[in-house]
Amino acid sequence: VQLQAFGGGSVQAGDSRRLSCVASGRAFNHYTVAWFRQAPGKEREFAAASSYGVGTTYYAESMKGRFIISRDNTQNTVYLQMNNLQPEDTAVYYCAAASFLNDNYVYPERYYNFWGQGTQVTVSS
Repeated sequence: VQLQAFGGGSVQAGDSRRLSCVASGRAFNHYTVAWFRQAPGKEREFAAASSYGVGTTYYAESMKGRFIISRDNTQNTVYLQMNNLQPEDTAVYYCAAASFLNDNYVYPERYYNFWGQGTQVTVSS
């Protein structure tokens, strides 16, 4: 599967932004899809995931309550709605996918074998 991430841009603190991850290929519902982010000078970190099948959602603690991941399998798309953005949310956001990924393994990036190109989100104070 090939992934493309869209929706990045420059926003002000407190704004919202929705990212989209569009996948090519078939059987999109067989894939767990996650968003990771990498801030300048930092390692890439997990943000949120939507599991294959029923679409159970998972979030990093720092993003719970502000970020919402959702998916539309008919459109092969996963969304990341980001609310109340803060300067520390500035990062390149990547979507990633893995087929039939066990829910116990959704957080580490090493279990994802398909990656999108990343989209930059910049939050100004």
